[in-house]
Formats: sequence, C-alpha cells, structure tokens
Amino acid sequence: MIDGSLPRLEFWCELQCPDCRTALDDVRALRAQYGDALPVELRHFPLEKHKHAYAAAQAAEEAFAQGLGWPYVEALLARVDELGTRGEALLVEVARETGLDAEEVELALIDGRHTLIVDADQAEGKAIGVSGTPTYVIAGQRLDGGASQDGLRARIVEIIGRQQAS
Repeated sequence: MIDGSLPRLEFWCELQCPDCRTALDDVRALRAQYGDALPVELRHFPLEKHKHAYAAAQAAEEAFAQGLGWPYVEALLARVDELGTRGEALLVEVARETGLDAEEVELALIDGRHTLIVDADQAEGKAIGVSGTPTYVIAGQRLDGGASQDGLRARIVEIIGRQQAS
C-alpha cells in the first residue's frame, strides 16, 4: 500500500440475493466511515438458483460503464424480491429510474457485451473459494456472509486497522 491507502474491499454479490441487499447496509457504513480511501469493488457471483441474477450482473456492468453503477446496484437490490418475478423488464425499468440510458442497458442484455466480465468474476470467485453471497475479500482474507453477516463489518474494520498500522 502506498501513502497509507486502504486495501481494496471486494464485495462478491448476487443481485437477486436477499442477503446481499442486507449486506449493502454494511458496505454503505464502511463507505461512510472511510470515504473514497476505501476502494469498494463489486464482484459478480450469480447463483444458478436465481434465474435473473446473470442478466442483472450484466445490466450492472452496463450501469458502471455509464457511470452510475453503485446507484443502479443499490436500486436493484432494494427491489430484489421483484426481480424474481419481473426479470429483465425490471432491470430496464430500474435503469431508467436511475438515469441510465435504458435502451443501452437493454441492448447490452441482448448483445452480451458484459458477459466476459461476469464470467471472469464467477470463475475467479470459484477459484478463491467463494461459494455463496455475500462474500467479502479484503487484504487477502475471505469473509463469508452467506450463513451470517453478524460481525463481518467489525472484522473488516479490524483488518483495515491492522493494514493501516503496518
């Protein structure tokens, strides 16, 4: 790390996962605590049990390409229950509501321009032992939140503190 910068926090997420919606509160709190000093990266790990998760990951990548990735992710996770029934129509609707070029999001879902990013994330996640969501990786440590998120934010703060001290 250079100049006391903080380690990157990878947030392995599935956008149709109710637990990821809850985990977003921890991500928000960490961002409020550390601001831009803590780089938070969304990593995609769509699960087979959620049929719209893969498309949601692609739509999120298009949102990041348009500069509104986090607002889109937050808006979509707020409606995670609805995604299960409405699918791609909801992805486009949320894009419109968050100020994205919704037609471009819809086109990205058709042409698959972000498929490689989502596939690469999923492959890397499997390689490092991600098996469910949410999962965090910080300073080389994987913290699984799928079973319980209790205490995870405190553990992340502790890891950041150790990194700052070294």
